[in-house]
Amino acid sequence: MEASPGLEQRREHIAAARELLTGIADSLWQVPGSGGLGELLGEVDALSASCDAARVAIVSEAIERGDASGGAAAMTVTQWVRHHAPSTRAGGAGQLVAVAVAFAKPCNQPIKEAVDAGRLPVRSAAVVVAEADRLRPALADGAEPHVLEGLIDMAAEHGPRGCRLVRPALLARYGQDGELQLQQDVARRFVALSQPVEDGTGTAEYRLVLDVAGKAVLEAALGPLSSPRPVDGERDLRGSDQRRGEALLALVGRAVAAGEGVGPHTKTQLIVTMDWDALASGVRGAGVVIGGPESGTMLAPGTVRRLACNASVVPLVLGSAGEVLDQGRAVRFFTPAQTRRLWLRDGGCTYPGCSMPPHWTDAHHLLHWADFGSSDLGNAALLCERHHTTVHSRRLAGRVVRDDAGEWVEWDLVLGSYDQLLAQRAAQEPA
Repeated sequence: MEASPGLEQRREHIAAARELLTGIADSLWQVPGSGGLGELLGEVDALSASCDAARVAIVSEAIERGDASGGAAAMTVTQWVRHHAPSTRAGGAGQLVAVAVAFAKPCNQPIKEAVDAGRLPVRSAAVVVAEADRLRPALADGAEPHVLEGLIDMAAEHGPRGCRLVRPALLARYGQDGELQLQQDVARRFVALSQPVEDGTGTAEYRLVLDVAGKAVLEAALGPLSSPRPVDGERDLRGSDQRRGEALLALVGRAVAAGEGVGPHTKTQLIVTMDWDALASGVRGAGVVIGGPESGTMLAPGTVRRLACNASVVPLVLGSAGEVLDQGRAVRFFTPAQTRRLWLRDGGCTYPGCSMPPHWTDAHHLLHWADFGSSDLGNAALLCERHHTTVHSRRLAGRVVRDDAGEWVEWDLVLGSYDQLLAQRAAQEPA
């Protein structure tokens, strides 16, 4: 089959461009200063993006024709790519094939257009395709175009890592009700700390896996302790990893030294940010940013409610341009004195069958703080970390029972009993 004149002309142009780039290092001295090299690098980079798009188009056409599989050599599509594009033997052939296959689906047309326009290299496009496939089942109706646009923009601006990091924010805004909470609850099941691995050199290696809330808490605690600390004007020569390791040991030491006493400080400080329009309309978002407008972590509402039971909360209201309009004062929910009273009353975790001692528990709002529950002993119960999560995720209701024998907490373990309680309270309130 003879090549069309247009294709033959393109081949000649491609060959000419390759010839121009061959040995370019020997002529770079001729490039003028004041940004000349930067401009040249930009042109070469744009050419590379066009080459990426061309490779995807060629592989797509080869797959459609059947040229990339079967035949006497009986190669797979990936082997065919490696055979004809030797540079992919160092890696990338599989991604190229995966992207070419994905572009045959109409739902991935916006990603294909971004590659054709040179906005996305193949590596970034492969991540966008994978993230889009992962998010589609969790999205609300009509949300997919907005999510694809967000993924493409993040990948174009920040590469594959940025594309992955935007997932919680996209789920919070465009996901089905409760989807962000569900995924964060599932991630919590994978929290783990391995046994130490020793190799005889006097060191031990651990592997720590945390969910997003655990990471936020640990990083907030490590930050002040792991910063460089000059001594007598001499710079701190410890590396970042060494400082973080020693900071973790310092945290453990402080916890052990505290013993069974009630700490004078809150376990968590939440800085909750909300834009002014959301505040004025009273709308609760599907996700909450904690930590600040620049470096905050997107947490699902249930996760924030659990952390806030034993925290101080600082409300931060943002304007339309992201500027801070108002920063409220930190409000502590349960004081050390109240916590000591709860230790005496409950004696430990109040969840049925749990024997966790009081100094390993948190004070939980029976009527949640987000539902305007008060921070007094009649609305409080001690729960260990595990059962605190269970109560919030399963939406369980509890109440303080009083009789001549004293006070104790009684739990309704029916799934969603807390929501039933809220409905009963709403029905009893005057219109």
